[in-house]
Order: sequence, then structure tokens, then C-alpha cells
Amino acid sequence: MKRITIIGGGHSGLQLGIGLLQKGYDVKVIQDRTADQIANGRVTSSQCQFDASLQHERDLGLHFWQDDCPPVEGIAFAVANPEGPGKAIDWAARLENPGQSIDQRVKIPRWLAEFERLGGKLEIRLADIPLLESEAKSRDLVIVASGKGDISKLFERDAERSLFDAPQRALALTYVHGMTPRDEFSAVNFNLIPGVGEYFVFPALTKSGPCDIMVFEGIPNGPMDCWHDVKTPKDHLAKSQEILRTYLPWEADRCGTVELTDEAGMLAGRFPPTVRKPVGILPSGAKVLGLGDAVCLNDPITGQGANNASKAAMVYLDAILRHGDQPFDEPWMAATFERFWEYAQWVVRWTNMMLLPPPPFVLDIMGSAQGLPDLAGRIANGFDDPRDFFPWFAEPAAATDYLSSLRAA
Repeated sequence: MKRITIIGGGHSGLQLGIGLLQKGYDVKVIQDRTADQIANGRVTSSQCQFDASLQHERDLGLHFWQDDCPPVEGIAFAVANPEGPGKAIDWAARLENPGQSIDQRVKIPRWLAEFERLGGKLEIRLADIPLLESEAKSRDLVIVASGKGDISKLFERDAERSLFDAPQRALALTYVHGMTPRDEFSAVNFNLIPGVGEYFVFPALTKSGPCDIMVFEGIPNGPMDCWHDVKTPKDHLAKSQEILRTYLPWEADRCGTVELTDEAGMLAGRFPPTVRKPVGILPSGAKVLGLGDAVCLNDPITGQGANNASKAAMVYLDAILRHGDQPFDEPWMAATFERFWEYAQWVVRWTNMMLLPPPPFVLDIMGSAQGLPDLAGRIANGFDDPRDFFPWFAEPAAATDYLSSLRAA
């Protein structure tokens, strides 16, 4: 029986660990917080998942909230008019299959319980280099699914695959109750404010029941890069509402009576989107394999973080199962990440595109979706599999050809 240690009991680490336990592997998860500490801590992400990644969880029997979580039924897109009030672009389209968002403070404790129920070993301790050395000597494979502390330095930044070396957005999350539902169907309401940033909001499930998650993405040093002086939960909510009143009055109208889900239902920060080389080398020469955000960290502007985590976990699970009794050497580690990168490269490319000022052909695509329902539907469902955006969303000639075919039809 292969013995595997996973450092980090987050989304990708636990999904992989549970999948391995179900196949008879000896699995240990090491992380620095208990289930109660996670449940009672601050929110950590916005985690909107679409059908393909949710199916991976269903396949493992981890869809514990199917009947309780409000669905995300579509994608809505609006561009604030830079020359006056109202919207320059406005459309919405349904997803072929609904998505959902489960607060990590709800999901991770439940998954930890399932991990232990299946016989997994859970250790609560801070992972450092000496610990990794010890695990590498006694276990067949060590996977690092956490980017905290000194262990994050094990994975070298991949300059060829990392477009940015600095944060591209000032980020903030606000979990609220009391938001007025949008008309027609529930959706990720994505709003672009030219020269300022982006705001999107969608229904979710938190500790106190259904809620909405407000996500703010401010261009650095711009008017939405405004969270450094916000110190209290009350001030954080007030700042959220102020931004909407100033730039997105149609969203502010939905938020007249909102309140924080809890005093820890908020977060602000920033980080550079980064791809890292997947094999970490310990001082002894032993190798460890990176997983999830530890080696492929995306800005949340395209809502792909939790989706990438789920898909990476399934790629790694399949690679481990196929490998059988062979040793988990460095070539296997590199090849396993490359299998994931075959998919993730398109997510990274699309996400990075969205962080840059949109070129005219992309604005033409997004504006044309107002009058082309098939185009709007394809954009919406591309969130489930961003590979479908290429090449027509990335190359002017391909965009022109695609739009011409849609208009002719």
C-alpha cells in the first residue's frame, strides 16, 4: 500500500486525499488549523464552482450540500458607461448546468470529517522544512498543497508561464444576507468599470444559510484600491456599499438592506498571479510535488480558483492510480503537473487577458453578445471550461471570423 502525505487540507488537498483513501491508499494530511478553527475563522475565498468541477466532487460522494446551496444558474455581464449613467453593455445567459458556491468554512470542516471517517490520518501542526524532510524519508510521496511559510520557497517561480510579477488587483470579499435577488434567474453578475476595476456577485451558502458573495477587484492605485484604511466589519460593509453607489447604481439598488453574514465574513488583500515549477527540492535532495495554489495561483477575476483546485486534484488522483507500484520520481512529478497544465494553461491565459485593458476585438465580442444569444451562451458556459474561448476570444482574426459566422446564421 502506497503511503502519501499531503501538506495542506484545503480544497485540492482534501479532495485528492479522500479520493486516494477510497482506493485503499494510506493517506496523511498535515495542516495548521483544526476544523473548528476553520469554521470559526475568517472567510478565505469566493469559490464559485461550475459543473465540471462539481461533477468531480459528486463522483467522490462529496456533494453534501446539493439540496441546501442556492444554485448559480447563469452569467450576467455589464459594462458601466464611462461617459454617463447606465450600462454600455448588458446581457445575461443561462449555464447548461448550474454552479454553486460553498463557503470554505462550511466545506472544509465537513470534508475533514469525511477524510477521518474513511481512515485518513490528520495532524494539526505547522509544516516546515524539517517536517517535510521527515515525511519524505518515511512516505512514498509528499504533496504540498499549501503555499504558506518557508515551504512556499521550495517551488521556483516559472517566469515563462507567469505574466505578472506584482498584484494586478486590490481584492476584497463581502459575504452578505439580505440582497435583493436578480430578475429571471440567479447568476454571477459581472460588472466591468472601465479604468476602475471589476465587481461580481453571486449566491452562495455560508454557515448561517444562503447568502451572496460580493467580490471587488480594484486596479492598483485606482479609486477601488481603497481597503487599506478599512479596519472594522462595519466599515468594510460601508465601503462595499459606497463603491456600488458610486459606480454601479443598479447593483447598489439590490443592496439597500444587506448586512454581513458574520463579523468574519469579509476579506481584503492582494497577490500576484503566479505559476511555479511543480517539483520542490529539499535540502537533503528529496523531491516533493506541488498541487493547487502552491504552484498555479490565479487572480479570482474569472472565478477559476476552486475549479482549478478540483480539476488538479482529479488529474493527480488519476496519475497516482495509474502509476501503480512504481516510485514517484521527479520525471513522474513533472509529467503529472504537465498533464494538469494542458488544461490550466488556457485558464491562466484567459485570466491574464481579463486583467489587462480589453482590446477592441474583445469589446466587440462582449458587446455583440447583447444581440447574439448563442454567443452569450457560449461565453457563459466557457466559465465551466475556458479552453472553449480559444482561439476566437484571443485572436482578432479568429474573433472576426466567428462573429461573422454567427451574424450570417
